[in-house]
Amino acid sequence: MTRHDVHGLVLTGANEVAAAHYETAVAELQCYRGDPVAGADAAIAQCPDFTMAHALRAWLHLLGTEPDGLPVARAALEASEHLPATDRERGHLASIRHLVEGRWHDAGRVMEDVTIAYPRDALGLLVGHQIDFFTGHSRMLRDRIARALPHWDESMPGYHSVLGMHAFGLEENGDYARAEAAGRRGVELEPRDGWSQHAVAHVFEMQNRQSDGIAWMRSNDGWAGDSFFQVHNWWHLALYHLELGDFAAVLALFDDQMARGESGVVMDMVDASAMLWRLHLRNVDVGDRWDALANGWAPMATTSAYAFNDVHAMMAFIGAGRRDLARTVVDAQRNAIEGPGDNAMFAGEVGLAVGQALLSFGDGDYAKAVGLLRHVRSFAHRFGGSHAQRDVIDLTLIEAAIRSGDVRLASALAVERANRRHESPLSELLVSRASALSAAA
Repeated sequence: MTRHDVHGLVLTGANEVAAAHYETAVAELQCYRGDPVAGADAAIAQCPDFTMAHALRAWLHLLGTEPDGLPVARAALEASEHLPATDRERGHLASIRHLVEGRWHDAGRVMEDVTIAYPRDALGLLVGHQIDFFTGHSRMLRDRIARALPHWDESMPGYHSVLGMHAFGLEENGDYARAEAAGRRGVELEPRDGWSQHAVAHVFEMQNRQSDGIAWMRSNDGWAGDSFFQVHNWWHLALYHLELGDFAAVLALFDDQMARGESGVVMDMVDASAMLWRLHLRNVDVGDRWDALANGWAPMATTSAYAFNDVHAMMAFIGAGRRDLARTVVDAQRNAIEGPGDNAMFAGEVGLAVGQALLSFGDGDYAKAVGLLRHVRSFAHRFGGSHAQRDVIDLTLIEAAIRSGDVRLASALAVERANRRHESPLSELLVSRASALSAAA
C-alpha cells in the first residue's frame, strides 16, 4: 500500500510507523527543536528502503554546515539513490547530490523546480529556503515561499513554518510591516516555532526597535528549551542590548544562554564570534571568552568549506591572539578559490577579502582593512547570511576608518549609517566619534 504524508505526497518505501517517525521529524525541523535526526533514523530503522527518510537524514547533516556532517549526508545519499522514488523524491536526491559536491546554487535551483511542481512539499520549501539563506539570495528567500503560499492555509499542519519563512524573506527585502505580521501569526499558530520568532526579531533589528525587540523575545520563550536554534535567538536579544550600550546584559546573555561560545556547534560558534567581535569593536573587555571559542574553531582552520563560517573563525582567532590560526584560515581560503564547488566563489568574491581585512584590523593596519572592506561591502551578500549578520562588515569598516584617522571617510560612513539606521544609539555614537575626529584634525 502506498503511503502519503499529511499533505498527500507519496512517501516511497514507508509503512505507517516509519511515516509517523518521518512526519514527527519534519514537524520538529519546522520548529527547529527536538531531535529530528533521531526521527529520521527511527524511520530508516523501521523501513530501510524509505527514500525520503534517507533524504531527510542527508538534509539534516548538510544544513548545519558542520564538516563532520558531510560524510553522513553522502552515506545517506548513497543509501537512497538506488531506491524506488517519485519525481519529487528524485528531485530531493539530485539537489542533495549537488550540495554534497559543493554546488549550492544548483541545489537551490533543483529544489526550486521541486516546489514549483509540489508546492505542499514542506521539507522541500524549508531546505530551499535555507539554501537561499546560505547563498545570500534575498529575493528567493521571499519568492520561493510566496509561490507556494496559495496552496497552503491555516488548517494545514506546518502552515506556521511557511508563514515564518515568508516573513523572513519579506524582512530581508525590506517589507517590514508584512514581515512582522506574518511572523507574529506564525508564532501564534505555533509558539515553539523558532524561525517565525526570529523573523520578527530581524524586523525589530532592522527598524532599530530595541525595546520592542526585547519585549518580543522575553514575552515568548517557546522557542527556547529544546530548540537547536535558540542560541541564534538569544543572539538577537543580545544585539538589542548591545545597541543600547548595556554591555553587562550582553555578557550575561553570552555566558548564560550562548554557552560562552563553547557548544562546538558551528552555527552557535558563528553567533558567539559575531557577538564578541561587536563587543571588541566597542572596546569592551571580554576577558578570556575568546579562548574557548578559538579552541572550538581550531579543528576547522585548515579547510575552507563555507567562507561565511571562515570569517567568523577569523574573528575568534584574532580576538584570542591566535594569529597562526588566522593565517591558516587565509591560506585555506586561497586554496578553496582554486577548488571545486561554489565555495570557490564565496571565498574568492567576498570571504578572502573580509578575512584579510579582519587580520589587518587585528594587526592594527586599519587603512588596509578599510581598503579591503570598501571593495566588497556592496556585494557581501554573495557569501551568505542575513542583513543583520553582515552588518558586522560595515561596523568593522567604520571603526577601521575612525582608527586609521581617515576623517572624511569616517564622517561619510557614520552619516550614511545614521541615515539608514536612524534613531539608533550606535549610529549617534559613531557620528559623534567621527565629528570629534574631524574637530581634532
